[in-house]
Amino acid sequence: MANYQGKKVVIVGLGITGLSCVDFFIRKGITPKVIDTRQKPSGLDKLPADVEYHIGSFHQPWLNEADLIVSSPGIALSTPELIEAAQHNVEIVGDIELFCREATAPIVAITGSNGKSTVTTLVGEMAKADGIHVGVGGNIGVPALTLLTKPCSLYVLELSSFQLETTSSLKATAATVLNISEDHMNRYPEGLEQYREAKLRVYDNAKICVYNEDDALTLPLVGKDTRCVSFGVGDGDYHLDSVKRVLIANGEQVLSTAQMYLSGQHNYTNALAALALADAVGISRSASLDVLKTYHGLAHRFQLVYSYQGVSWINDSKATNVGSTEAALKGLDIDGTLHLLLGGDGKSADFSSLLPYISGDNIRLYCFGQDGQALAKLRPSVSLLTVTMEEAIRTLAPTIKSGDMVLLSPACASLDQFKSFEQRGDEFARLARELG
Repeated sequence: MANYQGKKVVIVGLGITGLSCVDFFIRKGITPKVIDTRQKPSGLDKLPADVEYHIGSFHQPWLNEADLIVSSPGIALSTPELIEAAQHNVEIVGDIELFCREATAPIVAITGSNGKSTVTTLVGEMAKADGIHVGVGGNIGVPALTLLTKPCSLYVLELSSFQLETTSSLKATAATVLNISEDHMNRYPEGLEQYREAKLRVYDNAKICVYNEDDALTLPLVGKDTRCVSFGVGDGDYHLDSVKRVLIANGEQVLSTAQMYLSGQHNYTNALAALALADAVGISRSASLDVLKTYHGLAHRFQLVYSYQGVSWINDSKATNVGSTEAALKGLDIDGTLHLLLGGDGKSADFSSLLPYISGDNIRLYCFGQDGQALAKLRPSVSLLTVTMEEAIRTLAPTIKSGDMVLLSPACASLDQFKSFEQRGDEFARLARELG
């Protein structure tokens, strides 16, 4: 465990994660200072009275005079104010680095462009089903540092590329990069390889590396080694037999997809990745399979929210990047027409990789929001451009027939028109019930 006594600590960014950092240092006997560039940051009312704070901008003197800066994942290390502090030999870390310095129980570390939350939740549920005291958090739900306040014999962490950038002490018992596709390109000006390198940091010092056989970008930079375990469709130590529709683990048929509530090829690979991670940390196979038989999935992730007269309304609002939408469309088999809702803030992504998945005759595109025009240009002949998602849904609703699917899988972030992807998904579900 690290010793912070006598250190001048500055936390940059409040919110739930920033508050967990404040609480962590107070437990250590250190009173940090807090900076948030927002005028009205969330969590300000929860700060202890003796914690000094500066809001509305950076406060360079505090940064330059600090011994340690704990920066929010949302603030890039390339931010000029942080670069200046680093030039003053100030150490800059994130909350995950603080966590890794303290944690004594094994860690399962999960990253990737898509599927992180589903796999993290699955492994956590598998551990619980096996009677293990597990802490689940990180980029999902509970901040990692908050997990340290109760005894745990296993930690399961969802980690973003932003969090991994400031983490160097992670030594996961099992780590995975589920997939790599363009996301947050506005944060990675050097392109996909820069983003990939941030993701692959999860493998550093890991005992077992679980990679995607169908995505070569998920392999450790050094290539396959004795630490590597693979999952995939058709191939991999853990794979889906698409003909028999069963999950295979190391040559053994372990579960028919017909026994699962989760559906779709992307969810079957998520299940395989979770099973590989669970096996790697000694969770009993029977407990893991019991969870796969009963798990219904997370809200806003290819979630059936309404079905009426043969029409399915699917909320996949968590598809905030192109790769996630590709995963939703891959292997999708419907009888009628697919009404696909696309749009929002594309985060400088290239949408052209969607073309193979939207090339059929039985598809209609409804494009909205900040990047709606760019999406509509993919297939102008089958696209309708609207300002808002609601306008698009009200336009398509009178045209749907039995056998059709209405799918919100936007390939974009929601913040141009919504507070969050959850709000976007909730609005879609409300409109589905009203108009479907």
